Amino acid sequence: MVDTILNSSQITDIHTHLFSPAFGELLLWGIDEVLTYHYLVAEYFRVSDMPYEQFWAMTKQQQADAIWQTLFIRQSPLSEACRGVVTVLNSLGLDVSKRDLQEYRAWYAEQDVESFVDTVFKVAGLKSVVMTNDPFDPTERPVWERNAAIDPRFHAALRIDPLLNDWPNACEKLKGWGYAADAALSEKTQKEVRRFLSGWITRMKALYMAVSLPPDFAFPEDLPRAKLIEHCVLPVAREHNLPFAMMVGVKRQVNPTLKLAGDGVDKADVGALERLCAQFPRNKFMATFLSRENQHTLSVTARKFRNLMIFGCWWFLNDPSFIREITRMRMELLGPSFIPQHSDARVLDQVIYKWTHSRALIKEVLIEKYGDLAASGWQVTQEEIQRDAEMLLGGNFWDFLERRL
Repeated sequence: MVDTILNSSQITDIHTHLFSPAFGELLLWGIDEVLTYHYLVAEYFRVSDMPYEQFWAMTKQQQADAIWQTLFIRQSPLSEACRGVVTVLNSLGLDVSKRDLQEYRAWYAEQDVESFVDTVFKVAGLKSVVMTNDPFDPTERPVWERNAAIDPRFHAALRIDPLLNDWPNACEKLKGWGYAADAALSEKTQKEVRRFLSGWITRMKALYMAVSLPPDFAFPEDLPRAKLIEHCVLPVAREHNLPFAMMVGVKRQVNPTLKLAGDGVDKADVGALERLCAQFPRNKFMATFLSRENQHTLSVTARKFRNLMIFGCWWFLNDPSFIREITRMRMELLGPSFIPQHSDARVLDQVIYKWTHSRALIKEVLIEKYGDLAASGWQVTQEEIQRDAEMLLGGNFWDFLERRL
């Protein structure tokens, strides 16, 4: 019964890097994009002696060919990222036993983007996804400014990394767009930043504001970032009744020669999040941490603050062993009052494997916990299982936002 209910429950994917087709080339899809995803690029260089410069000089199709031959033909695709490619192809009805990349390319060449979006949503069991939307991005910004028609299944999240993590450059951008900003973050500048944030929330109909933060993020701290959070981000979030989502623990470019694949991870201070939740009880916070070592403390923090919603097994934790462990631990500490997963997908096709794999693991944990209840004499009903599934796969997110589709 749990299996049937979990498989039929639709998902809200609360954090992705996907785009509606209206954004054109920003929406990545297709086998070559799947194969050149940065997880696979990093794995490729583990076993290839090709010079970095030679790889980056290749076309995307040539890169995909190299990765396919190295990670799928010369060895078995045992990693989660490689298995994910196999799951995608198999779920789309392609014969993975043939190991025929050209045949897969030919199939993709027959697809158009709009119908492929429909196919992926159906196969993955998605109701909607939340994008990552950066008004500082010169390719994305014009799409919003011309009020393009956005597929209603694609919701916006206002991403503010440039604002918080690179204030000097962000300040110059704001001045160029007509905002009265100064590097010293005067009260007038703070007001202008609030105007900027509020305007983009309204334009995008953003569901939350989000930022990725380094392991050494602290609050309070003697950096423009802390001042911007306290005097700009949080007041605007309260005004619009939106959560502020923090993704903490990424070490940028530990190996720059890998480009997007070059980021690393380190343990962060969950205490900064605790202080924010305590100091600003009228604000809503969402949080995910990249290091496994932070997960227990994060879950305990969520027990203490009802204005905090923890979500997902992010990036380097999006592997079955970690998802199983972390979801079980959160369930034992929090019951079903958290968001167990998000895809973080950068390529549309990836939501198929990320949710196929994650759904199976969430189901596994639920079966175990319902079994524990049964052993204690509490039998759950079909209606109760349906309720719990809907909470975990989207309901908790919409309830935290105090809205429903």
